Amino acid sequence: MTPIADRIPPRAVNIMIRTLYALPAPIRRAIAGRPVRHDGQQLDLNVQLLLRLTSLASVPLDQGSAGEGRRQYQRLTASMARTPTDHVRARDTHIPGRAHDIPARLYTPTDKTGFSGLLIYFHGGGWVIGDIASHDPVCRYLSSRAGVRVLSVDYRLAPEHPFPAALEDATAAYEHVLSHAPAFGTDPSAVAVGGDSAGANLAAVVSANASRGTKPRFTLMLYPVTDVLTRYRSQDLFERGYLLSDGDMSWFIRNYLTDEQLADPRATVLLHEDLTHFPATYLATAGFDVLRDEGEAFASRLAEAGVAVELHRQADLIHGYAHMVELGGRPREALAEAADALRTGLTSARTAAAADN
Repeated sequence: MTPIADRIPPRAVNIMIRTLYALPAPIRRAIAGRPVRHDGQQLDLNVQLLLRLTSLASVPLDQGSAGEGRRQYQRLTASMARTPTDHVRARDTHIPGRAHDIPARLYTPTDKTGFSGLLIYFHGGGWVIGDIASHDPVCRYLSSRAGVRVLSVDYRLAPEHPFPAALEDATAAYEHVLSHAPAFGTDPSAVAVGGDSAGANLAAVVSANASRGTKPRFTLMLYPVTDVLTRYRSQDLFERGYLLSDGDMSWFIRNYLTDEQLADPRATVLLHEDLTHFPATYLATAGFDVLRDEGEAFASRLAEAGVAVELHRQADLIHGYAHMVELGGRPREALAEAADALRTGLTSARTAAAADN
């Protein structure tokens, strides 16, 4: 049965959310319910309120098809967006791939007339859902806040295109940008890769597999998938009720990978043998997220390999907080931190590259 809230236009849901967020804190608390405390953390009030609203319209992904999951995800992300006001220009383009032309969207800060750093961004969605449109607000904000160009890559999705199709597209996009950097307003010494969730997985694998001379200058990872083989404590702690459920994650993995592929380092990047040449990295996890512990395990592996890694746990947030950037509050603060780390990381990389030349 279709939830009643599923019949409400996303714009109306957006207005409802913003109206509730503008209420005094005591009223928001009364609507959201008692504070949620788990594992020594307390959930952000506005996020808790949002979870109450979205639960009215959400259906477990494993109860539907990939098409239904994509439709539901589109509604959810649209309900948190607004008409863009950031000072960013967006231009749709495409990248030649091995199997097909890969759609992409290039974001440029309006004050950038010359070369700048560039982030190649891979969207989240479990390799099954999500696209350029769903992550438009995220990429706009990163471009505006960090003062860099952002290239959002619309890689192929499972189950129609299972592993390693998404990775092949991500790799092709990265290699094409390196070879044609001036066409994207950048140069190879200022190219970073990044993404959220499954997109962060793709960014990590691209970074791990790149040769030492062609590795990205920086890697940005938001609540990444790093280990589809092992079960972590956070999967039990936050199994359901925090937007991404353990069942949802299992559904994504089944659609993308076969059992034989789970231990492939191109899927479980935590198993990559040599991470010593991995780029400097900003890695953020969310406190109330099934993926929290595997993301932090990967950060530990990077640190053990001598990689400059900055790990931040956004303890009061949930998986997917980047989508909430236009609602303000703690999600915007968390994404601002990531954007600032990106700007600093690319500036340092270009300075180091100039010193070497």
